[in-house]
Amino acid sequence: MKSEEYNIKYVYLLTASAALGGLLFGYDTAVISGAIGFLQTKFELTSAMKGWAASSAIVGCIIGAMLAGTLSDLYGRKKILLLTAALFFISAIGSAIPQNLSFFVVARIIGGIGVGAASMLAPLYITELAPASIRGKLVSLYQLAIVLGILIIFFVNLLIQNLGDEVWNVEQGWRYMFGSEILPAALFFIALIFVPESPRWLTKKGKETEALAILAKVNNPSKADEIMAEIKETLNEEKGTIKELFSGKFRPAIIVGIVLAIISQVQGINAIMYYAPEIFKEIGATSDSAFTQTLIIGVINTLFTFVAIRMVDKVGRKALLLYGGLGMFISLFAVGLAFFLEWKGLGLLFFILCYIACFAFSFGPVTWVVISEIFPNKLRGVAMSIATFSLWVAVYVVTQLFPILLESMGPAFTFWIFAAMALLGMIFTYTKVPETKGKSLEEIEKAW
Repeated sequence: MKSEEYNIKYVYLLTASAALGGLLFGYDTAVISGAIGFLQTKFELTSAMKGWAASSAIVGCIIGAMLAGTLSDLYGRKKILLLTAALFFISAIGSAIPQNLSFFVVARIIGGIGVGAASMLAPLYITELAPASIRGKLVSLYQLAIVLGILIIFFVNLLIQNLGDEVWNVEQGWRYMFGSEILPAALFFIALIFVPESPRWLTKKGKETEALAILAKVNNPSKADEIMAEIKETLNEEKGTIKELFSGKFRPAIIVGIVLAIISQVQGINAIMYYAPEIFKEIGATSDSAFTQTLIIGVINTLFTFVAIRMVDKVGRKALLLYGGLGMFISLFAVGLAFFLEWKGLGLLFFILCYIACFAFSFGPVTWVVISEIFPNKLRGVAMSIATFSLWVAVYVVTQLFPILLESMGPAFTFWIFAAMALLGMIFTYTKVPETKGKSLEEIEKAW
C-alpha cells in the first residue's frame, strides 16, 4: 500500500494518543523500583509485606485485563480508555498520600486495573484503526511507549531521590515518585477526548455512517469503502459467541493468543526488570552502581524496540519471534552457565544485555502485534482480554517465584529454566503462529 492511500499524519496522531496508555503502563509498573526501599522503612514492612506492596499493582492488572474486553465491546474502546486514564490519575494521587500500607495497596490496585485494561485496549484500538501495511509498526510503537515510560520513571526516581537525604526520601521522596504520574495521566485523558471511536466497533453497533467517515479520514474514500465492505462481511459471517471462540474455527487463534502471551513472560523478562539491582549485585556491582546499570537495561530495551518498529512489517512477525527467541535462548543459557562457573563482571553483564536486546525486538513488541491481529472482529475485545489476562497472570507468577527459585535452586538453574522456556517459545512459534504481515484483519480472520 502506498503512503498516499492513507493519511499518515492523522494515523500517527491517533497512534501516539493511544500509545500514551503504554507509556503509563511502563511508568506505573516501574515506579515501584525506586520507591520500595523507602516504603519498607516508612511502614516497617516484613519481606512478605514488601513483596505484597510491590506486586499489588499486578493483581489490579489481572482484574483490568479480565474486565476490559467485555466492557469495551459493550461501551466502546474510547470510553474505556478514558476510564483507564481516570484510574491512573486517581491511583497517582492515592499512592502519594497514604498513611498506612492498606491505603497504599488499594491505590496501587486501582492503578493496576488501569494498566491491565490499557495494556489490552491501546494495542487493540491501534490495530482496528491502522492500515494493514503499517499495522505492525504502529502497534510496535505501543511497546516503544512502554519502554520509554520505564526509562522516564527510572530518571524521575533518580532525580527525586537526589532532592533530599535518606530521611526526606523515607518521609516524602517516594510520595513524589508516585505523584509524578499525575501529569502523564492527565495528558492521556486530554488526548483521548479528541480521538474517534474504533470504526470496527461502530460498525458492529450499527453506526456504519460514523464508521465510514472515520475510515475515510484514515484512508482515502475508495479504500474506506473497501475496508467497510470487508468489515461488514466478516461481522455478518460471525456468530459472535465465546463458545465458538474456544470450540469452533477460531479455537487455534485463542490458543495462539494465550500461549504466546504466557511464553512472552515465562522467559523471565520481568524477573530481570524488577530484580535487576539484585542481579547486578551478584556480579559485583555496588548498591550505588546497581541503579545506574539498571538504567543501562532501560536504554538497551528502548533502542532495540526501534529495531522491531523498523523490521516488523518488512521481515514479518514470525521471523522476528524466531530470531529473537534463538538469541534469548543462547543468552539465558550463557547467563546460567556464567553463574554456574562463577564468572563475574562484564561477560555476565554482556549476556544479560543481549537477552534484553533480543526480547526488545521480538517477544516484547511482536506479542502485542500478533494478539491484537489474530482474533475475529466481533470477539476481538473479549479474546484480547483473555490473552492479556493470561499474560498478567504469567507476570505475577514469575515475579513471585523468581526470588524463591533463586533461593532454592540458585541463579544458574533459574536462568536455565528461563532458557528452556525460550526454546519452547521458538518451537511453538515455528509450528503454530501464523504470519500476518501485510494482511487486513478480515483476511487474517478468514485464514482461520
